[in-house]
Amino acid sequence: MLGQWIKRGHDRIWNGITGWLSTESPPEEDAYLSDYQRLNYEIRAADVILVEGRSRVSNIIKTITLSSWTHSALYIGHLHDIQDQDIREYIQYYYDGDPHEPLVIEALLGQGTIVAPLSKYENFHLRLCRPKGLSPSDASKVIKRCIGCLGLHYDLRQLLDLARFMFPYGLLPPRWRSSLFEHHSGNPTRTVCSTMIAEAFQSVKFPILPLISLDNQNQVQHDEVQLLERNPKLYTPRDFDYSPYFEIIKYPMYGFDELAVYRRLPWAPPKDQGKQENITHTAETDETAEVFDPEKV
Repeated sequence: MLGQWIKRGHDRIWNGITGWLSTESPPEEDAYLSDYQRLNYEIRAADVILVEGRSRVSNIIKTITLSSWTHSALYIGHLHDIQDQDIREYIQYYYDGDPHEPLVIEALLGQGTIVAPLSKYENFHLRLCRPKGLSPSDASKVIKRCIGCLGLHYDLRQLLDLARFMFPYGLLPPRWRSSLFEHHSGNPTRTVCSTMIAEAFQSVKFPILPLISLDNQNQVQHDEVQLLERNPKLYTPRDFDYSPYFEIIKYPMYGFDELAVYRRLPWAPPKDQGKQENITHTAETDETAEVFDPEKV
């Protein structure tokens, strides 16, 4: 009986902390950095979506990773796009929303690995990272791998380990140092967003930021290069942005598809435009104004 009370108290405190950390602040009214409608129209299955979060835990991740990207999610398409009936039913077990919504798989603090509609990020700053040359069959394998993670808890310990790993190593006592490189570190029933996606791409041998081993240090040739997989627990959302194997796709509010279209942007006039125009007019009509002559210098 006492153990149940302790567990309930622990769960209540933990839920309160995670709720406080995960609460998103409202978007700024003038911060329209992405055209969600264009992104929603052109996104493809197995695209990685980077999100600039606005929660307290997002601010912590920004500090740890020195990047504005605090979260990553994998786009899996619409429910009817998935051909395997068993997989569709498995997704429906975890998702009871609109079946016509485009969906993503993500791991969130306090919620674990879930299926969510893409529209939840309509008012966020987003970026698409598209794996170059990924075959349709491998894209399906990547998606199935992430679907298999549904229901896993969020690995908060890994986030703390990552913070300790990025902290100057010699300043921490040995017992406080990161356990990311320990054998079988972490819990196999827990994951974080970037690790889940990295493991999915590594399962089909698609590179993100692989380590390179050279047989001959003096001359680099393709037949002398070996790629080594990085520890997936070390990946952060920004690594998909840095990777040379992912195309970075942006959808700003105004596209520059035409030449010099930026000249037609609806810029607001400066507040002191009238004063500037008056100064310009005076300078042009002042006959006594000196003209700069480079020969006199």
